[in-house]
Amino acid sequence: MIDMRVANSADYDRIDALDDSFTTDRIMHVTSGEAGFEIRSVAVQPPLRKEYPPTGEEGGGSGDPDAPHIVVAVTGDEIIGFVAVRYAAWNRRAQVEQITVAPGHRGKGLGSALMAQAEAYGRKCDARTLWLEVTNVNAPAVRAYRRMGFEVCGLDTSLYVGTPSEGEIALYMGKSLM
Repeated sequence: MIDMRVANSADYDRIDALDDSFTTDRIMHVTSGEAGFEIRSVAVQPPLRKEYPPTGEEGGGSGDPDAPHIVVAVTGDEIIGFVAVRYAAWNRRAQVEQITVAPGHRGKGLGSALMAQAEAYGRKCDARTLWLEVTNVNAPAVRAYRRMGFEVCGLDTSLYVGTPSEGEIALYMGKSLM
């Protein structure tokens, strides 16, 4: 049985320790031309493996008004996934800052269930849009987000410059909550 609950400070180290790496044999290739950008799925060989170092930035709760709202998925006493979402009143947008499902629990609907928690939080805040950023090399996530009703609404070719993800392109995806 998987339970969903709001994270507490005792959860943060376990959240940060979750494996959010992925392996893919496809990426979302971005090209630019006179008419704008084109995004298409292309095969990569050998498959690409992407790992993210722990950030220690999940935090949240504890009365901090700027902290993200974090929901964890728990089975027994094991955290198997989480979603962190933050509401911006000025544009009524709920931003998914991070969503992670432990590798052994992927492909079973847990990501959709966590995203539903983010949507519920956005609606509670009267957000008009649920928005997220994903790297173009994470084609499995892009496909999953599209199945969840998200559409690409923009991109940034410079977001990752000077980071370990340099060369990748940030894709922005949104979903109306209205």
